[in-house]
Parts: sequence; C-alpha cells; structure tokens
Amino acid sequence: MRGERILVLEADTAQRGAMLSALRQAGFDVSEAASAETGLEALRSFAFDGVILPARTPGWSAPAIVSLARAGGSDAAFVVGCRRETLDLAIEALRAGAECYILQPAEAERTCVAVERAMEKRRLRLELLDLRGRVRSRLELVGQAPEARAVDDLVRRAAPTKATVLLVGEPGTGKSHVAEMIHESSPRRDRPFVRVNCSAMSEPLLESLLFGVEKGTLPGLGARREGLLEAADGGTLYLQEVAQLPNALQVKLLRVLQQGEFERLGGSEVLRVDVRVVAASRRDLAEEVRAGHFRDDLFYRLNVVVLPLPPLRARKGDLPALANHFVSLRARAAGKSIRGITPGALSALFAHDWPGNIRELEDVMARAVNGCSGDQIGTEDLPPALHGARPARSAASALVPGASLFEIEREAVLRTLESVGGSTVRAAAVLGVSVRKIQYRLKEYRTGQHPLRQRLPDAEEGPLRA
Repeated sequence: MRGERILVLEADTAQRGAMLSALRQAGFDVSEAASAETGLEALRSFAFDGVILPARTPGWSAPAIVSLARAGGSDAAFVVGCRRETLDLAIEALRAGAECYILQPAEAERTCVAVERAMEKRRLRLELLDLRGRVRSRLELVGQAPEARAVDDLVRRAAPTKATVLLVGEPGTGKSHVAEMIHESSPRRDRPFVRVNCSAMSEPLLESLLFGVEKGTLPGLGARREGLLEAADGGTLYLQEVAQLPNALQVKLLRVLQQGEFERLGGSEVLRVDVRVVAASRRDLAEEVRAGHFRDDLFYRLNVVVLPLPPLRARKGDLPALANHFVSLRARAAGKSIRGITPGALSALFAHDWPGNIRELEDVMARAVNGCSGDQIGTEDLPPALHGARPARSAASALVPGASLFEIEREAVLRTLESVGGSTVRAAAVLGVSVRKIQYRLKEYRTGQHPLRQRLPDAEEGPLRA
C-alpha cells in the first residue's frame, strides 16, 4: 500500500466514483468532496498529501481553490483536470501552487500516473525544505561573546543587500561558514553558492575554472566548458584567499564586478552574469595594495562591506558553547551518548591559545569524541598538547583589565574545580558557596549563556557570594 491520503474533489458523481475506485486500486487512501466548500473544509481539518480537482467546479475555479488552500497552510500536491477550453485555468492554477494538470477525458491509469508523479514532486519539495532548514540551523553562529554577536548582526544587515562582502580573519576563524550564512540569509538562497580557492591552483587553471574555456583552446579539450562564474549566475561566488588572485585575473574580475560581463578563455562572445561576490583573505588587502600586489580599484570594489572575524583567543567566552556544539554534532554522527565536557577538560580548553582557531577546536573535539568511552569528555580524551596547559601568567591577571565579572568568576570556578579533581562539593567548600550554585554556573558555562543577559541577579542566582 502506498498510503498517501488523496482528496478527490469532483461534483460529477459518476466521474468522482471512477476516480475513487482507480486511486484505491493504486494503493492510495482516498476521501471525497462533492463541492469546493466541502473540499476546503476537509483541507482545513485533515492533512492530505494530494488533491485532484477540476479546473472549474460550480461557483469556483481551480486557481482560487489552490490559492485558498495554500494560504491556509496546506502542503498537498494539487492535480488539476482540465479540457482544452479550461486549459488557461489549469495553467493559472500551476502559478498558484498546483503541481501539474491532466487533460480530460483521461483513462483511470493516466490519472493515477499523474497523481503518483505529483506525489513524487511533493516529496522532493518537502525534502528540499527540510534540507534547507537543517542547513540554516547548522549555519547559525554559535556563541554569545560580543565579537560573535557583532559578526552575526553585520551578516544579518548585509545579507539582504547586493553589496560585495570582504571577510578578513586568520585561518580557521570561520570565513567559509560566514560566507554560507550570508548566502543562505540572502534573496539568492535558492540559487547556487559556488566557492573557489584562489591560492590552490596555477593562473591558467584558475582562469579556465573561473571564466570557462572555448572548444579547442586547450589541448585535449573537445568541447566548450563553462566556468564557475556561469555556474554561480543568480547566486553567490565565494572567493577564498582573494589576495592571491593573479594580476591578470584581477582585471577580469573587476570587469565582472563593474559591468557583469566577461569572455571565456579563447572566446570573443561577451557573456553576462548576475553574481554576488563574497571574498575572503587572511592578508590585509590594504597593505597588499600599498605593496603593489593588489589592484586598488579592485580593492575598493571588494571593500564595500568589511567583516572582520575575531580569532578564538579573543572570544574565549564562547569556548564552552562552541566545544559542546562540536561534541554534540560529532557524538550524534558517531552514535555515541556524550552529554558534555568535564570541568577539568573545559579548564584545559580555556588554557590553550588556539592558534588554529575554530577549525582547531573542531578537530580537537572530533578526536575527543572518537576516543571517549564515557558520557563526558574528560582531560584524558584531549590531545597531549592540551594536558596540563597553562598560560604564562595567572588567568585572573590575563583577564583584567577589560574582563567582565562573569569572565573572572568563570575562571575562578573552573580553576577551583580542576584543583579539587572536579568535585563540585569540594569546590563549593573552597569558594564558600552552595553546591547548587556551582552546578548552576557550570550549566551556564556549558551553554555559553551570560546570566546577566537572561535575568536580574537574585540571592541564589546572582554573582558568587557566601
């Protein structure tokens, strides 16, 4: 049995009965409605997978029914039956959200095939929506540090525009992640997101990859090859390490940004594209311009919206949230039940300088999850380089001036826990507070939520005090 639930909306009793019989034989769970009013009421009351209806029924047209059903939240696949004289109504119904139409009169087998194809289109549509939802949730910026919130705010303001965006930051700071966030938050989200690393290949190969090649231009090329610019038409082109783009290609890219046009390698036809460029660089492009390594006119075109990404050492307040995020992702993929990170392991993470930034943290958490045999990541699960790591000066002196009370307090709690082997009872005794307060603070550190952003402090949940 197929199991999909189909509503047959048809005023003609004989025709409705024939369709019901054919669809039941094909394995569908079918219901019927003799009028548009009854059908719309059924769609409001039940979740149908599909609806088959005529282009015109007494007092109603298919486009009006489809529009009302869609406005009411129905995600059913609509199949419109029409004759030559009502074909315009069927086409209008497609614009309103119907999946397909079928010319009448049609034998039962053709009608069932049309419904099956509509069901398949619906499944693909729902899968795409689900996939996009998961992608967007994966692309959320993790953390509550002011630096991360500033990046998130700028992404949300820049994404809906057509402006070119320049991402600047050290390797591993998440430039590719932010580029995808910009694309997925923009009106171009349903068009391609195409990335190319400007430092990963020779100039001829990069030119042919970006701009395409005409047939016979390169040895062994028996057919014309389109470039990534054409592939990205209507969408976003993400240029990694744009500072290393060769000078000749800088000129060609500038023309694309200014006029939206280019020629393929070896061709004379002028091609036009509509692409939004997001560029990224670990180097200071202004310094590259001064050194004569980068064109100033291209720099000004790329430098419309500049988004600096802070290194992880500058946003250590987000370490607990980021680490737990990566642990959750990796544990789910590995089929493990790991509920968090021990205070000792968390303290070791805070003591590390993270020269590889977020990418290094993700790799460390992946290795920790693979090697973890318990339900929490402990210090023993971390790489040897993080065992017993300590900054040259005390954590408290490293945090001030400029550190918040929350950051100073967190460091005190974590270091006390580490010194007593992770015992919340002993840590509470050393700090002169309740065990419940230590447990409450650990929950905040793991989620990355600043308590003062959530509520005003009270006697039990305020800053640590005896």
